[in-house]
This record gives sequence, C-alpha cells and structure tokens, in this order.
Amino acid sequence: MAKQKIRVTDLARMKAERTPIAMLTAYDFPFARIFDRAGVDILLVGDSLGMVVQGADSTLPVTMADVLYHVKLVARARERALLVGDLPFMSYQVSVEQALRNAGRLLKEGGAEAVKLEGGVTMADTIRRLVDVDIPVMGHIGLTPQSIHRMGGHRVQGRQSGRGPGCRERLLEDALAVEQAGAFAVVLEGIPAELASEITSRLAIPTIGIGAGADCDGQVLVMHDMLGLTDGFRPRFAKAYANLWRDATEAATAYLRDVRGRAFPAEEHTFHVKGV
Repeated sequence: MAKQKIRVTDLARMKAERTPIAMLTAYDFPFARIFDRAGVDILLVGDSLGMVVQGADSTLPVTMADVLYHVKLVARARERALLVGDLPFMSYQVSVEQALRNAGRLLKEGGAEAVKLEGGVTMADTIRRLVDVDIPVMGHIGLTPQSIHRMGGHRVQGRQSGRGPGCRERLLEDALAVEQAGAFAVVLEGIPAELASEITSRLAIPTIGIGAGADCDGQVLVMHDMLGLTDGFRPRFAKAYANLWRDATEAATAYLRDVRGRAFPAEEHTFHVKGV
C-alpha cells in the first residue's frame, strides 16, 4: 500500500490520470485505521452517522457536536487518507458566518482536512467564502439527504428535464456552480448514470459517485453498507463486501453458549495466585 499522504491537490491529479478515487465513511478509530491502512483515499465522517450509528430515520437530527466528536476519533486513526467532515443540517444554511464558524471548528478542533456540504447554486456563495479562507470544500448535489422532506424521500434526482430543484438542467447548473465556487470535488448522489457521466466530463474537478453509475471519477459507500453491517434494508446502489451483521450475531451467540455452559472462561483465560 502506498504511504504517501493524500491531499486535496492529489485528487485533481488522480482525475487527470484516470485513477479512480476510493472513498468510505468512517466514524470511529478501529474502522478508520483499517480503511486507512487498506489504502482508501478519502475518509468521510458523514452525517449518515445519524442513521447507521445513532439509529435515527434521517440525517436531520445530527448536530455539530456529534460530527465533531466522530471527526476527532477518525483523525486519531488517519495517517494517509484525506479526512473530510460533513457539515450537518442547519450548521451552515443560516448564514455564511455560521458556515465559516462551524467549518473552521471541524478543521481546528476536529482535525478534518476538508468539509462537505450539500447544495449547488444556492450554496455557491457559502462555498466561495469557505474557500477564500482556505477551508477546502467538497460539494454534494443530486439526492441530498438533508433535503429529504422537499424531495419526498430518498428519490433519484435528474430524471426529468427542467431547471426546478432536482431536474436535469438544474443539476448541471448545480455542478458547475460548485466547481466555479472553488470546491475541490463534488459528490453526485442518486442520479442517472448518463447524467453523472455528462457532469463528470464537463467538470475539471473530480466527481465522487454514490448511486450515480461507473463513469464518476470515484465512488463512495457508507461503511455499514459495504461491510454488511445492517439489519434488513440496503440501498440498491450499495454492494456488501462482507456480512458483519451475520458474523457478529454468530459470535455473540457462541459467546452466550459458552457462558451459559461454563465453557468460558477456560483455563487459558484464567489467573491464579502463584504457589496455590
């Protein structure tokens, strides 16, 4: 595994060289260390933690304190990967000053190296101001989970023509606005592969896809989906590379059986007073 530290400037080179970018979410020290040493390029402390860690039914309840806490944990494990922290719902939409304050906290207090925020045209001024004070920004357009109520759920965006929210031409405008505002990359979530391919070809900055087809410059998955660490529903676009839910269940069941049967602790797990 290459040990060279990944910086935001490396991502532009990877796009130019057509080297796919691998990004995963992480929320704690052990998994962040595993992914980092495996060679994952970007670790995202996503507000998805509200659903996969906290058990909420959306990302909306996540607070700055929540994200900051998890960013600190991942920062302690990260050696090579670029660490990006999500700005949660209503931590950046009220004003540019609020966005500056909270984004700065993720870098200064948490150890993040960049922030991610949702929105295109409407967030361009905010992105520009963050970049002006040297806070690297990753954009996020398409299916934006913080807009779940407006979208009527987690629905694929960009299937219809038009410049209204979620329409094809509007998403093209959003992508260009994010790039022109100075973002170093943009997540394309839940949009048709053909549209994602067009956006990728038109932007100089890398696109990171999730449910956006294979032509993006990189891909991102929520770690719980990738590891099969979920009970029941998994998004169509997610691929499970393991089944840790099953493995953990089997391990807990075996532990319970050993405790009930007094097979654990065995002699090799036991201490004795010397000479007795």
